[in-house]
Amino acid sequence: MLANLPKLKAIVAATAVTVTFSLPGAGAAQQLSADALLQNLASSEQSEAAAIDRELQALWAKSGSPAMDLLLRRGTDALERGDLQQAAEHLTALTDHAPDFPRGWYERARAYFAMGLYGPSVADLERALALNPSDYNAIYALGALFEQFRNPERAYQAYQRAKAIHPHHEEVSSALERLAPLVKGREL
Repeated sequence: MLANLPKLKAIVAATAVTVTFSLPGAGAAQQLSADALLQNLASSEQSEAAAIDRELQALWAKSGSPAMDLLLRRGTDALERGDLQQAAEHLTALTDHAPDFPRGWYERARAYFAMGLYGPSVADLERALALNPSDYNAIYALGALFEQFRNPERAYQAYQRAKAIHPHHEEVSSALERLAPLVKGREL
């Protein structure tokens, strides 16, 4: 076991160098593509929106590092299985090693929300949105947290912001319809 320690250190160092040099370059190329997709999404017909959404989600799920992508996949797989503690651990490792990767923060916020840890969930969503202000799913999740906190006005505002980016987001549209009577009042 001790004989492998120098090899392990070399592997960790190589991974750190790869992550350091991969993330910024990948982010610039992704941004150009994401901006074009977001413009297309905002003006798309409902029949086109799902395909554009899938492209954006696939783009935003790429960290630029295979190791970080693996942590993301392990975290989201654990989240889907309902293994919330395991999901939080993988996603915490991801946010520790790739702090400029917004998807890691968003996914960990989802895990924290499922665990009932609303404060950490809000903090992670704020970080995700600081890194990617156009992530309509993160904005939607923030609206859901405002609803959880019984603040329908702020939830409604968050949902409106998400709808401005993705006009055909079904959950956002449903939330806006559900909250409209509370926020705007009822017609007589």
